[in-house]
Amino acid sequence: MTAYEMEIELAEPLVPVEEYLAAGIHIGTQQKSKDMKKFIYRVRGDGLYIIDIRETDERIKTAAKFLSQFNPSNILVVTSRQYGQYPARRFADAIGAIAATGRFVPGRMTNQNLHGYIEPEVVLVTDPIGDAQAIREAVQSGIPVVALCDTNNMTQFVDLVIPTNNKGRKALSMVYYLLTREMLRLRGIQTSLTQEDFETDL
Repeated sequence: MTAYEMEIELAEPLVPVEEYLAAGIHIGTQQKSKDMKKFIYRVRGDGLYIIDIRETDERIKTAAKFLSQFNPSNILVVTSRQYGQYPARRFADAIGAIAATGRFVPGRMTNQNLHGYIEPEVVLVTDPIGDAQAIREAVQSGIPVVALCDTNNMTQFVDLVIPTNNKGRKALSMVYYLLTREMLRLRGIQTSLTQEDFETDL
């Protein structure tokens, strides 16, 4: 057991602390933004900022409750990140949302003449940097934004931050799996899905 595990105690976590740590959810970047400072637990010897998984756990629960207020077909999940695309699609399939993976076509939420135009009620993005176009359009349209934010992200246009490693394959599969599981649980649906089901093959 690491010192970090011994120090961190979660009240009824979604998964045991060691599963969070194994997925690398807490491993941030070597940069920290002022917006994300409050979610940082400490800085490691190698300069990597470590995210407080208590905050991550709490925010996943909060985000699931928030997203559950919307009709699933009006939830848009966006990711341009390679490792985010498969888990985001699995999430969308499982709860009945819309997934926009890969390059986000400008005007998708603002240009009614565009083929594939959509009017979501809420947007979930994997990385505010890579998914900046979707955030801009959501803000323009008055649509709330939920975002997976790493230690280097700016969050001024994000309504609900989920602090997490938003670059790692296992970390992204874990967050999308837990969001799916929580949202289904809130609907009274049991699922046999596991974190592995959300993991991109290498």
